[in-house]
Amino acid sequence: MNLKDRITADMKAAMKAGEKDRLGVIRMTLAAVKQREVDERKELTDADVLAVIEKMVKQRRESVSQYEAGGRSDLADKEKYEIGVLSEYLPEPLSDDELAALIDAAIAETGAESLRDMGKVMARIKTEAQGRADMGAVSAKVKARLAG
Repeated sequence: MNLKDRITADMKAAMKAGEKDRLGVIRMTLAAVKQREVDERKELTDADVLAVIEKMVKQRRESVSQYEAGGRSDLADKEKYEIGVLSEYLPEPLSDDELAALIDAAIAETGAESLRDMGKVMARIKTEAQGRADMGAVSAKVKARLAG
């Protein structure tokens, strides 16, 4: 079962169970996936659907920090709930040790020696870490490794 079919099945289950909040998040996710399909005029692969979900999670994390800074814990809690539902569709995140090993392997494979080679290293890591690690944090770790 591909990811889009799994989300659709979860939507039906949420409807039957009467889970209104969960149903809203799932419907919003499917709407974002369908919108991207219409925009690009193609059927999305699992990797494309993952990218849509990652973007939604990232947006919600930014919203949480804004709401907490503004003292709106009620809205922050709603966004956190949505992150929890969306995270169910993301693959298991990489541990720090796995990420360090992946960075080491990418640096070795690309022969990177300085910050000028960072693009090659990040391109190599992105294929394996997509959906499993925050690429901003990965970028900072790679930059630290290459800088010295």
